[in-house]
Amino acid sequence: MSQWFQQPAGRMHFLDAGPRNSPVLLCVHGNPSSSFLFRSLVEEFSREFRVVAPDHLGCGRSEKPLDWSYRLVDHIENLERLVVSLDLSNITLVMHDWGGAIGMGMARRQPQRIARLVATNTAAFRSTRMPLRIRACRAPLIGPFLVTQFNAFAGLAVHLAVERRLDPATKAAYLAPFDTPAHRIAVRRFVEDIPMSPAHPSWEELCAIENSLANFRDRPVCLIWGERDWCFTPHFRRDWMRHFPHASVHPIEHAGHWVYEDAPKEVQGHLRAFLASSAPATTAAHVAG
Repeated sequence: MSQWFQQPAGRMHFLDAGPRNSPVLLCVHGNPSSSFLFRSLVEEFSREFRVVAPDHLGCGRSEKPLDWSYRLVDHIENLERLVVSLDLSNITLVMHDWGGAIGMGMARRQPQRIARLVATNTAAFRSTRMPLRIRACRAPLIGPFLVTQFNAFAGLAVHLAVERRLDPATKAAYLAPFDTPAHRIAVRRFVEDIPMSPAHPSWEELCAIENSLANFRDRPVCLIWGERDWCFTPHFRRDWMRHFPHASVHPIEHAGHWVYEDAPKEVQGHLRAFLASSAPATTAAHVAG
């Protein structure tokens, strides 16, 4: 199931499970997580779908180069290279957190490969909203010091990104990739790369992604949302609904940011129903079975 793909800046790890000639679920994670976030989807759907879940460089089991940019456009190019190399098509793009911008950035460049969109506690558009906790991690000098030396961002995520208490093994699995200050480079750079003004280096790319969303209004879209998320609040869900007024919308009231941890069965149920309702008749029957 574990595979590696050589990117220009380092080896990218990805999970690849299920029949190779089946429709694809491409699961794109954010910060500070990895393909581990999607393990329940891999287990549930890999009998009838090809489930591909990469670890961005700096995350999960991928290499963590210290001299790479970690900019949005470069994460997008990594994902695009992987998708093209594997020749993935008929993709249902499942996005979480930074996976929304990265996934839709790839989709903007490879629209013919995208069949459906699934957004979960994420964004792919500009926003003026940034929680104080994240602002603190962006503060000059002290922010990077806390994130890298004390693992403040990932260390708090295993408590604040969920509404339930994670068991020790699950918590350890989320934290393992960020075990040293050097291995927290991506966590820090993701926080720094949030574009809040036109002066930011990633602003132009995010604007292009936002402007491209209208090109996907003919695709089936599903929104599954942990309503207790303090970061990607229900406000972001409503923004997605404005971009995609025909979307199938599923708020999960008791779930937080890591909706896959708080409500795995609900997520699986909503996703399975969406896949069956938006697929060709022969595929829908297979999915429902």
